[in-house]
Amino acid sequence: MKVVCAQRGFTLIEVLVALGIVAIALTAGLQASAALTRNAERQSDLLLAQTCAENELIKVRLAKQMPGVGDSSISCEQAGTVFVVVLAVRPTPNPNFLRVDAQVSKQEAPVLRLSTVVGRY
Repeated sequence: MKVVCAQRGFTLIEVLVALGIVAIALTAGLQASAALTRNAERQSDLLLAQTCAENELIKVRLAKQMPGVGDSSISCEQAGTVFVVVLAVRPTPNPNFLRVDAQVSKQEAPVLRLSTVVGRY
């Protein structure tokens, strides 16, 4: 009587398909992780840029005189990151008010824009 033992295992094609599926899953996970990292950095930049913009607009509001019409650029460092705040003062139809826009940029890329209206005191 002859006993035949069949060997069991995976074929090369099955192993390659499994490796392909694992590679696709790892790539998707890496992309999701990178997106989360970019989003966290963007949120941090927005918070810091808002602090810079609000500080400059509050300075304008607390000044005892109306700001001059025109643009000015101010450097603002928050948490080791340097932002540039461009204040644009524009007239309004009512001469008793001026519009002040604060455009915050990081490495020449716009991050945030805030606006306010300043009146005569």
